[in-house]
Amino acid sequence: MITYHDTEWGVPVHDDRKLFEFIVLDAMQAGLSWRIVLNKRTNFEMALDGFDPAKIATYTDADLERLVANEGIIRHRQKLAATITNARAALAVQREFGSLDTYLWQFVDGRPTQNAWTEGGQIPAKSPVAETMSNDLKKRGFKFVGPTICYAFMQAAGLVNDHVTTCFRYEEVANPSP
Repeated sequence: MITYHDTEWGVPVHDDRKLFEFIVLDAMQAGLSWRIVLNKRTNFEMALDGFDPAKIATYTDADLERLVANEGIIRHRQKLAATITNARAALAVQREFGSLDTYLWQFVDGRPTQNAWTEGGQIPAKSPVAETMSNDLKKRGFKFVGPTICYAFMQAAGLVNDHVTTCFRYEEVANPSP
């Protein structure tokens, strides 16, 4: 958890495959702790062809059954089926917008929202932007993308900087080295 916080969380992501990975992992987190998801991340990467949406979009019912039987991942049938659905929706977004990156970052006008929380208790579970993102993703066929999941995704992928101002990562994420 510390390594993830100190190296990844809140760092702006612009790689489509990595953005899709965070969509998948944040959907898997619903009702669970992030620790559980992180501990299974490598297994998910292997089971889901490196989080490649083009490969996942071709999965069949047999692939879904393979995933449900995989003890190394979260075996929630609806979340796994949503992963396949979301891969197909992500490809449609890429066709329409040129990239998942362009589509997702439009919700924050192409640059991270810099919050200035002084303590963790101030950090919200969702935001109006996350609600807008959630509604648009759902219109495009995505599943397991409610506003709380979208906000967690925005935090993970750096669309929002929710490190508290006293955290050493706050300034590093707000003002990255060139």
